[in-house]
Amino acid sequence: MPDPQMVDPHDPVMTGENSFLRLSTDGGQTFVHRTSHWRVLWSPAGQGHVLFVESPLLGGVPRVFADNAGVARFLQRTIEVMLHKPFADDSLPIIDARFERAGHSLSTVEERVVSARDTIVLSWWNLMAPFVLTLPPGALSRPLGVYTTFLPAREAQLTINGEAAAGQVVPQDRFGKPASSCCLAWSETWTKPKG
Repeated sequence: MPDPQMVDPHDPVMTGENSFLRLSTDGGQTFVHRTSHWRVLWSPAGQGHVLFVESPLLGGVPRVFADNAGVARFLQRTIEVMLHKPFADDSLPIIDARFERAGHSLSTVEERVVSARDTIVLSWWNLMAPFVLTLPPGALSRPLGVYTTFLPAREAQLTINGEAAAGQVVPQDRFGKPASSCCLAWSETWTKPKG
């Protein structure tokens, strides 16, 4: 038997985390509140945190909060364009913010984002069994691949300026694994074909 390949043949694009909350008021047909929270440990644009959020509590238009504007634009142009096109609009202004995590994965994980005008808190709890998602470049017709550990939440909450967002977590199947519309996505690495 040949030795297994020990090094992935693709080039890394970024590594870090991309946890998300998507809350629905109609059983998952639409998502009224949508967030994409990034903690980038390495990318060509450096390190940093970014929160993309779309919610009626913030006027219903996409907003971008970041502590590194270059990382925010990098994510918009390379990855968010594949995930949620409204977040990829690089004409959106970048709002300077501070980012902080509290809690832990055995109880409740909380991400707090604070700007001069807004305080946003994302919370995940009652977590399901984790699983590793492995999608090489070309899978799902995407030019980039992704390898990540999903910790889906049965319960989650988005709070903006002290007001809890209306909506529920929706159960979802992900490639045969029980999951939901609200997941911690840790140890996440995006890749591209070599060269």
